[in-house]
Amino acid sequence: MKYFKNIHTLLAIFFMFLVGVVFAQSEKPDPAIIEAQDYVAEANDDFVSNEFAAAESSYRKAVAKDPANTTAKYNMGNNYYRNKKYGEGMNRYLQAAEVAQTKTEKHKAFHNLGNAFYQQKDYKKAVEAYKNALRNDPTDEETRYNLALAKKEEEKNGGGGGDDDKEDQNQDQNEDKKDQEGDGDDKESDDGKPKDSDDQGDEKKDQGDDKKDDEGKPEDKDGDQKDKGKDGDKEKEQPQPQPGQGQLSPQQVKSLLEAMKNEENKVQDKMNAQKVKGAKVKTDKDW
Repeated sequence: MKYFKNIHTLLAIFFMFLVGVVFAQSEKPDPAIIEAQDYVAEANDDFVSNEFAAAESSYRKAVAKDPANTTAKYNMGNNYYRNKKYGEGMNRYLQAAEVAQTKTEKHKAFHNLGNAFYQQKDYKKAVEAYKNALRNDPTDEETRYNLALAKKEEEKNGGGGGDDDKEDQNQDQNEDKKDQEGDGDDKESDDGKPKDSDDQGDEKKDQGDDKKDDEGKPEDKDGDQKDKGKDGDKEKEQPQPQPGQGQLSPQQVKSLLEAMKNEENKVQDKMNAQKVKGAKVKTDKDW
């Protein structure tokens, strides 16, 4: 009997040892992921130094090591965007959105995707990209500002408007119901330029200009901007709208945003009326 007790004790110790080994192995970080993060850090340094070819090479190595690395794909998109290779940038932003694990990551990828479409004058797709960005962060007024510009350009070029706009506003109302009515302060310091997603923890300021931008700044492997720049570093370029009649004055932008909000209020009134009648109204957007 004592012999069997000893056997049971030995077996228990053996199984505990096996569990400990398996747990330790599961906790060990994947070397490929660590290597990918190192490549991203190198690429970010190259980017800040305007070594764009070297940055692209390191970002590619990071993606090869870890295809799920959102930061590598997003920053490679920024690298292309900075060099006005908008088509390549779009592909990387889409890839970043596909592997993104958080709504914040998705929002940034779709926001800059919209900027790239805007640069190529594909305003319809820019509108859709900005809407996708707002679905992931309905509170971002910069994205809403860019959406208004893209819609305006789409209307000028014969697209959008009419019933399509009303349907979009109804959809936007559902998507944006988390917004506070009082946080829609218009940013009137811009002259019709689409703004870039503000994903940085630290804001770099251009001389005499405090507009925030994103597409030209890489993130480090932890998701924050790798701020290695010196005081003399150039501020990254803003996406530019078409010159001339394509630009809106601050007052025009303000009027456009107010008109959109009025339409949203009308939709909300209709929805409230339906609730009074007992009809079920779906207000939550399916993701």
